[in-house]
Amino acid sequence: MAKPRSIFEEVATAEKPIATAGVIDAGRGGARGAIRVWLWMLFTLVVAMIAVGGLTRLTDSGLSITEWRPFTGAIPPLNAVDWASEFAKYQAIDEFRIQNAWMELSDFKVIYWWEWGHRQLGRVVGLVWAVGFLWFLARRAIPTGWTLPLLGIGVLGGLQGAIGWWMVSSGVTSGQGVVDVASYRLATHLGLAFVIVGVIAWYIYHMGRVERDLMQARRVREDKLFHLSTGLMYFAFVQIILGALVAGIDAGRSYTDWPLMGGQVFPASAFALEPWWRNLFESPGLVQFVHRVTGYGLVVFAVVVWLRGRKSAHVRTRFAFNAVIAAMALQVVVGILTVLYGAPWQIAIVHQLLAVLLFALILRARFLAAYPLATSVRGTPA
Repeated sequence: MAKPRSIFEEVATAEKPIATAGVIDAGRGGARGAIRVWLWMLFTLVVAMIAVGGLTRLTDSGLSITEWRPFTGAIPPLNAVDWASEFAKYQAIDEFRIQNAWMELSDFKVIYWWEWGHRQLGRVVGLVWAVGFLWFLARRAIPTGWTLPLLGIGVLGGLQGAIGWWMVSSGVTSGQGVVDVASYRLATHLGLAFVIVGVIAWYIYHMGRVERDLMQARRVREDKLFHLSTGLMYFAFVQIILGALVAGIDAGRSYTDWPLMGGQVFPASAFALEPWWRNLFESPGLVQFVHRVTGYGLVVFAVVVWLRGRKSAHVRTRFAFNAVIAAMALQVVVGILTVLYGAPWQIAIVHQLLAVLLFALILRARFLAAYPLATSVRGTPA
């Protein structure tokens, strides 16, 4: 008869296997490390896409390519005949006839390369996503439950390409007097870009920790701080959309004084258009005023969230909210400079990229509020 065993007795003497980092994990884990690297590549490319897109808008280059050719459009003009053909297509639209009739072929090439580069970078993003996703899928290295979320990034990217052409097509007109894309379509295009950046960043944060760790961290989730940071995320997103409306009609160059606008608290030309609702999208004075006031509200709310974040018991969480408020302060300064100098491209593009940084930092702080990192007795991460 077997002898009873003590519950404190060692039940196994074999050495535990040592986990090896950087290889495909067994079972549910998948290739989390490799997928995270791939996601970082996508994140960097999308941020570059936003920057190039912003510069394309700031240099008025977005309408230089008048057709949407998802595949053959990757080949630029290769000879004089091709260039003449592309230039002729551009000369047929309102932007050239009304605004850029002074252009020669050499001038056209400058704006053409900006738009071509923007579209080409979009193709690179799509290719990097497709190759990475299919590679991990074929090797069965995607962690359990992550196939559809990672597929969703590609779906959003494809939708972004379609919306990009929907935006451009609003400005490729002849005889309608249109010289820019519709501002609300530009806002939709930029808004979706920030959604994609946010989704990728959120996945990067999740992939940085194993599921077991996340499940344990969720037990000490700081609910109020999480909800406040969620509100801050949405508030910042609204401000980004309003910024796109400002850029879409060059409203940032209409009033270059601060804190007043044309020497007044409320701009005199705010409701100059008929019918009245057009002013919400097309009046430079009203659109810039709304962007400014929303910015003030965002700063106040960010301070409230930061004060709450400072009370967190977790070092990394407190640091994350400190980073948010620091980025917010820097963004305010750059925003004011953008107004005072009439939105030159050098400052305007910094303002846009800071919005990306701020949005990612808000998401990071929100993530740590939901999944705090364990802190040792000494106050350092365990």
